[in-house]
Parts: sequence; structure tokens; C-alpha cells
Amino acid sequence: MRMRLMLLGGGNSLGQALIRLGAEEDIGFLAPRPPESGWDAASLTQLLDDTRPDALINLAYYFDWFQAEAVGAARFDAQALAVERLAELCQHHEIRLLQPSSYRVFDGSRATAYSEKEEAVPIGLRGQALWRIEQRVRATCPKHVLVRFGWLLDDSPQGLLSRFLARAEREQALYLADDRRGNPTPVDDAARVILAILKQLDCETPLWGTYHYGGHEATTSLALGQAILGEARQLRGNLVEDVLPQAHAARPDAAEEPQHAVLACKKILHTFGIKPRAWRAGLPALLDRYYRHV
Repeated sequence: MRMRLMLLGGGNSLGQALIRLGAEEDIGFLAPRPPESGWDAASLTQLLDDTRPDALINLAYYFDWFQAEAVGAARFDAQALAVERLAELCQHHEIRLLQPSSYRVFDGSRATAYSEKEEAVPIGLRGQALWRIEQRVRATCPKHVLVRFGWLLDDSPQGLLSRFLARAEREQALYLADDRRGNPTPVDDAARVILAILKQLDCETPLWGTYHYGGHEATTSLALGQAILGEARQLRGNLVEDVLPQAHAARPDAAEEPQHAVLACKKILHTFGIKPRAWRAGLPALLDRYYRHV
């Protein structure tokens, strides 16, 4: 890798997966520690003026964007301002910017898979924040790659998987939507995708724009939950047995979570040669890592 790579958010689950995968291929990252109050416009300005990397992977707010149960509007607004400043700095210093986003920019009304050409109409606070961030990156930094991921699964304490497994240990029955669909995406697979994109950018290939990636085989929340528990029972014996279907509209997060969130991944395949991997194959390693740290 000829490019000097900077990773904001090297301490979170996706950042750690990217560092692990990079180390296997002798690819290293500058991964500065964030200030105590987190990255903001001033600290990002100082950082990039001092370091001038060739490419930057922005996972600084990964947990809030992909794993947190709830995040307030003011926090998202501050993050959007910081990302806008980051995009300005990348444009000024000619740094390639790789920015993650999410299926949440869509409203979930489309029963077929969403391509990159579909209109973004986010319904929830998180989706609206991510859409604003996408727009600011596009307007400010032409040399960007935006990757919208499907349902990201990781081993974060208090993340989506962690909260689900905690419920599975304490509740008598779990209810999951059997009419909500998406692409589960283990965090190691997401890291593989990011690294593959960086390798091609290292070849000076100008493949800027927006791409979708999700694990192979779209599924329902119910089927995903059953698959996770099937693997988790190999490691824990006190997990709930009853996993029951419930309508998306009856779920407490129906106003925030798109019902149909399947992403079409043809563009990333044709442009970068990145093939979707089966999400089920990534569950054993993910759950093993999760239970080793709880």
C-alpha cells in the first residue's frame, strides 16, 4: 500500500476489524486517539494540518450511526458539522475520503432491493442525519467513496447484537418482525469491503461515488434472530427458546426502522469486483469474539 492511511475510530468494533484485517496483509493505519470530548471541527483541522494522509476512513461516529439504541438530534447535528469540516479539509489537502453510511437513508417502502439510483427518503432521526452527512460530503469533497452498509452486526458492548443476546438471556419469549427484510453484514465482512476499496484507490483509480454493500442472502429479522440464537447456543446454554413472529408495524422501532432495507450490490461488484459474502458464515467467529469479551 503506497497511500498513507488514516483511520478515525480505530477503537470501535469496525475500526478494530479493519486494523486486524490490514495487519494480515501488512497494511497499517494511522489511528489517532480522539480528544476526550470526541472529534470536532477544531481538532480535525489540527489533526489533518499536522498529518496530511493520502486517504482517510471516517469511522469516528460509527457506534452512534450503526449500533447505539438512541442518539439525540443535537449530537447528530454536531457530528454533521464535524464531517462537513472533515470533507472540506480532505478537499483542501487532496485526501481521499471513505465515508460509511446506511440503508437507513431509505424509507423502506420499496419491496425490491434498493440501488444507488433510488431516491433517499429517510424516516428516522438517524437516517435523516446520515442523509445530511452524505449530501455534505458529496457537495464538499469530490474524491469520496460513500458505502451504504446493510444491517451491521458487531461485538460492541451495548450494540445491536449485545442488546439482542442480553434479551435472549432474561426474557421468556422474543418477538421479531417476520415482514422486515435486510442484508445482515458481520463487521469483519464490512472491514473486508473497506480494505478492498482502499486497495483500488491505491492504484489511482478514480472510482468516486456511492456504493451499496450487504451480506449475501437477504432475510427477515425473525430468521436472523433464529440464526444468531442457533449459533449462540453452541456457546451459551441459558438462551430463550421461543422466538415468535410479529408484524413490523407492531414493533416499537417501526417509526425509525425501514421495513424493507435490502440493498442491491451490483454496482460495487462491477466497479470494485467485491462479491457479497454469506452473512451466516460470519456468525460463529462474531459470536465467539463477543462471548470472549462479555
